[in-house]
Amino acid sequence: MASENAFKGIYTSLPKPGGGEFGKYYSLPALNDPRIDKLPYSIRILLESAIRNCDGFQVKKEDVEKIIDWERTAPKQVEIPFKPARVLLQDFTGVPAVVDLACMRDAMNNLGSDSKKINPLVPVDLVIDHSVQVDVARTENAVQANMELEFQRNKERFAFLKWGSNAFHNMLVVPPGSGIVHQLFLTLMELSSVVGTDSHTTMIDGLGVAGWGVGGIEAEATMLGQPMSMVLPGVVGFKLSGKLQNGVTATDLVLTVTQILRKHGVVGKFVEFYGEGMGELSLADRATIANMSPEYGATMGFFPVDHVTLQYLKLTGRSDETVAMIETYLRANNMFVDYNEPQQARVYSSYLQLDLEDVEPCVSGPKRPHDRVPLKEMKADWHSCLDNKVGFKGFAVPKESQEKVVEFSFHGQSAELKHGSVVIAAITSCTNTSNPSVMLGAALVAKKACELGLEVKPWIKTSLAPGSGVVTKYLLQSGLQKYLNQQGFNIVGYGCTTCIGNSGDIDETVASAISENDIVAAAVLSGNRNFEGRVHPLTRANYLASPPLVVAYALAGTVDIDFEKEPIGKGKNGKSVYFRDIWPSTEEIAEVVQSSVLPDMFKKTYESITMGNPMWNQLSIPSSSLYSWDPNSTYIHEPPYFKNMTMDPPGPHGVKDAFCLLNFGDSITTDHISPAGSIHKDSPAAKYLLARGVDRRDFNSYGSRRGNDEVMARGTFANIRLVNKLLNGEVGPKTIHVPTGEKLHVFDAATRYKEAGHETIVLAGAEYGSGSSRDWAAKGPMLLGVKAVIAKSFERIHRSNLVGMGIIPLCFKTGEDAETLGLTGHERYTIDLPSNVNEIRPGQDVTVVTDAGKSFICTARFDTEVELAYFNHGGILPYVIRNLSKQ
Repeated sequence: MASENAFKGIYTSLPKPGGGEFGKYYSLPALNDPRIDKLPYSIRILLESAIRNCDGFQVKKEDVEKIIDWERTAPKQVEIPFKPARVLLQDFTGVPAVVDLACMRDAMNNLGSDSKKINPLVPVDLVIDHSVQVDVARTENAVQANMELEFQRNKERFAFLKWGSNAFHNMLVVPPGSGIVHQLFLTLMELSSVVGTDSHTTMIDGLGVAGWGVGGIEAEATMLGQPMSMVLPGVVGFKLSGKLQNGVTATDLVLTVTQILRKHGVVGKFVEFYGEGMGELSLADRATIANMSPEYGATMGFFPVDHVTLQYLKLTGRSDETVAMIETYLRANNMFVDYNEPQQARVYSSYLQLDLEDVEPCVSGPKRPHDRVPLKEMKADWHSCLDNKVGFKGFAVPKESQEKVVEFSFHGQSAELKHGSVVIAAITSCTNTSNPSVMLGAALVAKKACELGLEVKPWIKTSLAPGSGVVTKYLLQSGLQKYLNQQGFNIVGYGCTTCIGNSGDIDETVASAISENDIVAAAVLSGNRNFEGRVHPLTRANYLASPPLVVAYALAGTVDIDFEKEPIGKGKNGKSVYFRDIWPSTEEIAEVVQSSVLPDMFKKTYESITMGNPMWNQLSIPSSSLYSWDPNSTYIHEPPYFKNMTMDPPGPHGVKDAFCLLNFGDSITTDHISPAGSIHKDSPAAKYLLARGVDRRDFNSYGSRRGNDEVMARGTFANIRLVNKLLNGEVGPKTIHVPTGEKLHVFDAATRYKEAGHETIVLAGAEYGSGSSRDWAAKGPMLLGVKAVIAKSFERIHRSNLVGMGIIPLCFKTGEDAETLGLTGHERYTIDLPSNVNEIRPGQDVTVVTDAGKSFICTARFDTEVELAYFNHGGILPYVIRNLSKQ
């Protein structure tokens, strides 16, 4: 039971500079412990949270001591509880979260408990992203057209979320059309801590707020008052010095940082930035770096609060008193960095450094965000990709066909495509559209191109999807939006678009030219991720680039170009125009930012957010606290997680004679696993929808149907770029049903196994589950009957999600994997786990035996005692509901 806070003695007043007090706080200096002065700032935040929440039950005094002694305890993988102040839900994950809460209410009724107990105890912010999926580029009314289509397609889903905002207390819903979830939060958030159901929640770390992505499963437990169990992380100190060269963008910096940190290895760690170079980075630059934490693998990339942070708070409409309180509190608690004062050395687990002067223009691709390519080497790198065997840096295009030109008619106009031709150019995603310097830089490129007579080819699908309405205001204030429009970069909406696969269809003539001639077409986007199949099924090469470079590549029409030597195109009077002719200087950009980005823009935009829009406000919803499930709905369906649930937990389980459903290599991302993007016409999900009378044009996306487990289970492992070793080189969303040897869709094979009473497992390589923190990447496999995943290594969030759904994560021993052990995936697997949860401990060795006579040892990746408790209950949601029922 909870008891009095053991640290009440350091609970003291925070005085105002002019007299009076701001309030009370727990003072870290009052502990008089010299170890605290050497702690990284990110660890101090964990410490303050633990002290404030120390109740002797969920957070104990011993937990606080572990954090204070971080320098010695962190290398030992010590477990601590963490209670974040808020939970942030993205629409795509928010729908199943609200579905699960509604379903839990039903389960509470069945267990004879009071359903009204199911309410978020931690404040929840749910942002409905306006995800563009229709081709209305180069149209002035694109935003309105997309909004109308969104409401036409998603009215039921939106109404459900609006019901949830009334049915559950402590939940704020930000209506569709407001912006990208992370960018809005960067402006709305007060200094505190947060976890969010998208891995890019880390954007908030640029503001000095400790936040990172968790799976929807873990977020739901946090909403219901459960402390997060986490391993006390190591902290990589990343020292920045110098200043970026003229013409180098924040995007170039973040792609460089991503490559450095991926090479260093930071999975499961915090990265904390420091050094004199910090003063050269705006808050937007910091947020750009922090936002890419999932791409370099860290739990978060943290920027402690300093004067730059305070300036941003004022810019975005915080009152002088609020800013003064933040500075006073952080200084009093030794959590503020003042670079005008001598710096006390802090201890880090490891150290890195980068001179900003060494950063050069670059892109990343063609298939992974950490495969950085200096811009000056892009042409050579592209040709090596054409030559290389199929892989992360290869397409295996025969020499004799590398220069082929495909001519076609684009609505009566002569057009042509080659390998490397750009067919999608998108300024999109929260990484860059939060940053005025690169957004206005892109607009300046468009302006210079217009003045010189350059024009983007009409068959290139161009779009501009800012993360916030503020971007529109400063683009209009600058007078530059008209030039972006002239080049086809009209504003199409505010939300996650191309980066998450919602680019919409490519024109049929372009699509046919690509498909019929096996062209390796390219997309260039200012996004976070460029994994295969994510951006668009027909763009096999996808490059991440700064917004100005997106415009430049759109103008060039190809990634097969040396910007230093070759002209981008012919301008007025047939004169060659080069990259240097359209590229703005750092001074030009800074001047436009200074005159165009004004504090009042932020204040007015965000004051009106929760007022909604006419379409949202007109949605009618039921007033009941219990949701009335519609059995005919193809959007909202009661999931089976709590059916036949008993008050007693089922206990841990091993695996007996399981078949291998899929056999993977390295770097299988959650985009490969989780249903995402469009629903393919021949997929099991499509057949399900057609059987229920849904016309193909109304399929919508998997994201929009995340509230229907029947659709999502069928879309699990349905990625067209899936490489499954059971298929012997064939790429696609199928597998081999081992007993019969038949090639089936993964869902169909899994259904056969389940109907026959057989369990299944998945074999995988390194970094299994990297990418977005998609809860369906764990929910889907559970619904398919997967009982365990045996991999070389896991990405942090996905491993946690697997445990949360009752799936056993096992790691091969160092130096071993499926190939070295001679595993083909045609064997049957038995995993020996004790039936008593008290006999299992975090990280213990487990024996796996196959029917072919092989036996090998794996590490069970239950990393904490709390995770073992979840596994004992069959997952985190049953664990929470049983605990609530006992209260």
